[in-house]
Amino acid sequence: MERLTAQQVYNKLVECYGKPRWWPGTPYEIMVSAILVQNTAWTQVEKVFAAWGEPEPARVLEMPVEQLQETIRPCGFMKAKAATIRGVTEWYRGYGFDIEKARAANLDRLRRELLGLKGIGAETADAMLVFALHKPSFVIDAYTRRFLDRMGYGFKDDRQIRRFFESGLPADYQIYGWYHWLLLEHGKNHCSKQPVCEGCVFSKVCPGRAL
Repeated sequence: MERLTAQQVYNKLVECYGKPRWWPGTPYEIMVSAILVQNTAWTQVEKVFAAWGEPEPARVLEMPVEQLQETIRPCGFMKAKAATIRGVTEWYRGYGFDIEKARAANLDRLRRELLGLKGIGAETADAMLVFALHKPSFVIDAYTRRFLDRMGYGFKDDRQIRRFFESGLPADYQIYGWYHWLLLEHGKNHCSKQPVCEGCVFSKVCPGRAL
């Protein structure tokens, strides 16, 4: 069976779920929450921000590390995440805490810089690039890999997955960001570890559907 293109998958997701969400918060809040949400639920991130208020990068750097760790305790791995937040904040200071200055930098340069920071992997870097820095760098997560695997694409690695999306879509950060949320929504509703195939918009074309 011929596989759907990246654009066709996107169209079906929009048809099913409607207008996608966008990552909430200021650009700096997005960077911080992209770190906090690693290996935890979004509800825990919301608890941190509810207690913390709007984080200011200069204030975060002035904060004693022990205080920062305690502030983010609900998200787990507080020592590692606090160190990563400080690292990202130091990186952001290199751009004068000016998001427009950071956005003016080249995508490849920004991605290389972010991946060079301890605690920042590809998924987190790409989330920051898309949602905070407005760069078209597709976010690949476990939901995306599971969906594509069940749909029979047979990609060997994330490089092939990235090529599939980025060669099949306009280089538009908004589309990449919306796509990420749609795949997340679909993963939670249908394509989870235990798939719920009834009512799935892809049930007729998915070779991995539960029979």
